[in-house]
Amino acid sequence: MSFGIENFLFLIALGVAVFFFSKNVGKIRRNILLGKDLDRNDNKPKRWGNMLRVAFGQSKMVVRPVAGFFHILIYVGFVLINIEVLEILIDGIFGTHRVLAAPLGGLYTGAINFFEVLALLVIISCVVFLWRRNIARVSRFHKPEMKGWATKDGNYILIIEIILMFALLGMNAVEHNIEGSVAAGFAISGTLAPILSGFSQESLMIMERVFWWGHILGILAFLNYLPFSKHFHIILAFPNTWYAKLEPKGKFPNNETVTKEVKMMMDPNADPYAAPAEDAGEPERFGAKDVVDLNWVQLMNAYSCTECGRCTAECPANQTGKKLSPRKIMMDVRDRLEVVGKNIDHNQGKFIDDGKSLLDDHITREELWACTTCNACTEACPVEIDPLSIIMSMRQFLVMEESSAAQELNLMMTNVENNGAPWQFAQADRANWTEEM
Repeated sequence: MSFGIENFLFLIALGVAVFFFSKNVGKIRRNILLGKDLDRNDNKPKRWGNMLRVAFGQSKMVVRPVAGFFHILIYVGFVLINIEVLEILIDGIFGTHRVLAAPLGGLYTGAINFFEVLALLVIISCVVFLWRRNIARVSRFHKPEMKGWATKDGNYILIIEIILMFALLGMNAVEHNIEGSVAAGFAISGTLAPILSGFSQESLMIMERVFWWGHILGILAFLNYLPFSKHFHIILAFPNTWYAKLEPKGKFPNNETVTKEVKMMMDPNADPYAAPAEDAGEPERFGAKDVVDLNWVQLMNAYSCTECGRCTAECPANQTGKKLSPRKIMMDVRDRLEVVGKNIDHNQGKFIDDGKSLLDDHITREELWACTTCNACTEACPVEIDPLSIIMSMRQFLVMEESSAAQELNLMMTNVENNGAPWQFAQADRANWTEEM
């Protein structure tokens, strides 16, 4: 073990990467907590089971077998190959080299061989996904909301993963030719080793360091890319599935204020003209006009979105040519939340009204009213995101704050209020149809 300038530089790189990653994750956490409070800590055993099944077990990914199979390969490879990254971190900090090789012996060689097979499978899977996105042009990856950065981001992350896997295999292939190295037993990288056999030992040592640094710096850069990418779902998928809605998807929450009003109307002793209590504070806004009107789980949903488009592909409104895309709803919430967060950063921790909102400036009324509330989007999402809850919150604002709804809907609600039924006739006449029987 020897600690030198290389280890010092490694510690600096590691410290800088962790600092900026923590800072950016902190901003995302701050943004999420701008949402209204919501208690989702009930039924913990069921929540743990849901997270283990959906996030760890990838149960909803395999509904689409081809994409699900290759995604699982990338997922398993990403998780297990990080065990080798742990060894690289130990070597970088303490000045060791393959610190686990000696104590593990033959088990170490077997483990690295397994990781190399996974690395090869990850490369193949990423190539397949690049082909699906750019050559086969699967339709859900080419909807209007996917133009520009969304498409580039998906390609960038796949290319980065390919480069990281090649750096890992390249590092092992170079070391295969270094005398006395444990890498001689590595199968996949061993097939690449003959290409480098003509180099001197000194050159091979330099090349090994180049690949080693390229691999670890690539990982640290990838780590800091995540908070700016849709691939932050790698981290948020787990809490997102834990805090997911457990009730039947068709169940909508009652508004507490409306419930109190209804109970008061039904109470013969209640005074409908009584003044509100002095400490009532500001009147509650019904529904959501901007991101701060949504709850924190809905905002976490936005940051958890993988932009896979399964929700939009299943949406009957989208299939019939309507503007509604559940994926776009989630992307719009995230984009608006980022704008609000930057506003707070630029104004010393305080939001200054910018004259814009989620409604109209990001999500149109046409999109909101196109929703059939069928829940196909929430059922399809592989990480349990609930776009419908956001749509319904914004609809509630339109109806209860602005009285802005289709004429037919306003007429129906007026009839329910006055007649106790959607139809435009008095309650006394509701049973008249039976006279014709």
